[in-house]
Amino acid sequence: MAVTILLEQVSKRYRNHWIFKGISYTFDAGKTYAILGANGSGKSTLLRIIAGMQHANKGKITYISGEKEITAEQIFSSVSFAAPGMDLIEEMTLAEFLNFHFTFKNLLKGHSISSIVDSLGMQSVKHKFLHEFSSGMKQRVKLAQAFFSDTPLLLLDEPCSNLDSQGVTLYQDWLDQYGTGRTTIIASNDEREYVSATHTLSVEDFK
Repeated sequence: MAVTILLEQVSKRYRNHWIFKGISYTFDAGKTYAILGANGSGKSTLLRIIAGMQHANKGKITYISGEKEITAEQIFSSVSFAAPGMDLIEEMTLAEFLNFHFTFKNLLKGHSISSIVDSLGMQSVKHKFLHEFSSGMKQRVKLAQAFFSDTPLLLLDEPCSNLDSQGVTLYQDWLDQYGTGRTTIIASNDEREYVSATHTLSVEDFK
């Protein structure tokens, strides 16, 4: 079941500098949103706060599934997250990494490790170590572990980073197929990344 997220006066600062202040906003269950802003504006920080990976200095975030509130401590199991700066376990092969990841997250119904590798177009390199992959290949893997996890929340930070045109098309296809029915939030300043978003939030409105 998709999750509704309520932000109430959420604010973040580093030392004495406020990145953003007083964000109150509702992300309705099952809809697709884009968090917009120039580089350094705080959109990635806000996404990480929503994911429970960072804390806000002020404000409150409430997660609701159906009529039940999910605590901040429980939200991890409901979130799929991908960002260009996130780490992969590069000492693993592609197949090993995906098998490891899906011991923590459930696979989307109808999919398997083999079908994900097929979707990536990487059957020929599934036994290669991730440290041998190009930055674009690694970004595809980061997106795959998010899209193919059976979670109600899909959070994507600059998802087309390092992707070539084929990779961008693959991302957009996955967004159409696997973003539907989930609460999807994309932090971006690239229109290709949020073509299916029906709502936008600019962090620069909260300086």
